[in-house]
Amino acid sequence: MVKVAISVKKLRLSSLSKSVYFLVVSFYHFVVLRANPFSIELCYFLSLSFLGFWVLKALNPAPDSFTPRNLDLFFTSVSASTVSSMSTVEMEVFSDTQLVVLTVLMFVGGEVFTSMVGLHLRGSNQNKKLWKTDTKVDSVNNELRVSSHPIDQVELGVVGIQDSENSESRTEDQSHIESVDSEYLKCNSIKFLGFVVLGYLLVIHVLGVTLVSLYLTLVSSARDVLKNKGLKLFTFSVFLTVSTFASCGFVPTNENMIVFRKNSGLLLILIPQILFGNTLFPSCLWILLWFLRKSVRKAESNYLLKNTREIGYPHLLPSLHSWLLVATVCGFLFLQFTLFCSMEWNSEGLSGLSTYQKTIGVLFQSANSRHAGETIVDLSIISSAILVLFVVMMYLPPYTSFLPIKDDGQHPQISERRKKRGGKIVGNLILSQLSYLVIFVILICITEREKMKEDPLNFNVLNIVIETVSAYGNVGFTTGYSCKRQLKPDGNCKDKWFGFSGKWSDEGKIVLIVVMFFGRLKKFNMDGGRAWKLL
Repeated sequence: MVKVAISVKKLRLSSLSKSVYFLVVSFYHFVVLRANPFSIELCYFLSLSFLGFWVLKALNPAPDSFTPRNLDLFFTSVSASTVSSMSTVEMEVFSDTQLVVLTVLMFVGGEVFTSMVGLHLRGSNQNKKLWKTDTKVDSVNNELRVSSHPIDQVELGVVGIQDSENSESRTEDQSHIESVDSEYLKCNSIKFLGFVVLGYLLVIHVLGVTLVSLYLTLVSSARDVLKNKGLKLFTFSVFLTVSTFASCGFVPTNENMIVFRKNSGLLLILIPQILFGNTLFPSCLWILLWFLRKSVRKAESNYLLKNTREIGYPHLLPSLHSWLLVATVCGFLFLQFTLFCSMEWNSEGLSGLSTYQKTIGVLFQSANSRHAGETIVDLSIISSAILVLFVVMMYLPPYTSFLPIKDDGQHPQISERRKKRGGKIVGNLILSQLSYLVIFVILICITEREKMKEDPLNFNVLNIVIETVSAYGNVGFTTGYSCKRQLKPDGNCKDKWFGFSGKWSDEGKIVLIVVMFFGRLKKFNMDGGRAWKLL
């Protein structure tokens, strides 16, 4: 009887697992594959943010620290999921377990990871479509084999007519088979690209964590910072590596990277991760595929390099575009480095640093302005000209490049999106990215109008613009809030190491949450505002 009961339970469990699997597969086929990509990613980031909020709320904060409000926890979860690194509370209030949760949110919210998941989903979807054509191809092959052996008992004239008809049909069938083979190669190439991106992701993270851990172990000054703040070395190394590669900008210390500004070796380790995970990712991917074409999987690599537009992967660019992107990124770095050094070399922000440390620090700061968000200086004390330059750098898309060639071919996804939207009235009313930013700045000025009157040195328009554009660009740069700039000094005011938005009203924080989501999904509206003509 006991054995019968156990077998019945096993049968029930197996039937339950099959039912759950069937429901998941059905949901995937009838919802995910038929849904708009924008809707899928919006639901993904919303679900990720709410899940992160509930997990952060369920976990206890760090000892001897206050418990953040629900809105601030949700704000932090959204900031980590959208890799924005905007903060309304100090980072050291989070416990080690909460830091692990934020690490997971940053990893699965990064652009490289989400694009990799999309590649694997596309590959599996195309596989199922090709399976349906297998029977058709087999039947065509059978017909070709049969038609290649005509019957001997027919008259010669009839045979001639049949041969001509069969040759035409064979030509059509062969072209059909060739097209199916091409689709197979495309499908295999997409799946191969997904594994290439996965390998790229894992290698960079493993190497980054190893180098950061090794540096913290060997350099006592950096190790002492973690010891004084009660941070675990491995947790810090993984958190910093994931945050840097995902271009998030969160650092487990309140002061961000200011406490490590003299550790030039650590900054040099992080600079390549900033570039490889963001602005130079397409160029690195092209170089990696070029090497793989020379060694393994030559057919798939060759197809990917020659058919970048047909693949429809926005991070895979043609060879010329990839190299021009490298030149543009280096040009922007040189521009920021030169201007920053010329205006801030002897400033308070770089005081106490040697010439070598200043050089590496400025290079690190310049690399972070393009969507990474880590900082070694207090942005509130640098010149306004540098801040305006940073605003421009934060606004520019990561793959902005100088492309002095005629490029009539549109990206397949963008072209398809425009075709679907071309005849719709709503599509013609879509505004440009800059227009939406102006609207968000106006809304925040309305929600913070009382504070702008009472505390104009902190709540000025430039600081609000920097915070808004930083959230839109998913960067994380902030001027912070200083009690010393208050016109009406408040005895209870204490300087805190969190973003300027930490002093905003709840309505202003909600607007900034919308801006972070909008910035994370801005790729779906990069061609907005084309119906508006400025004459």
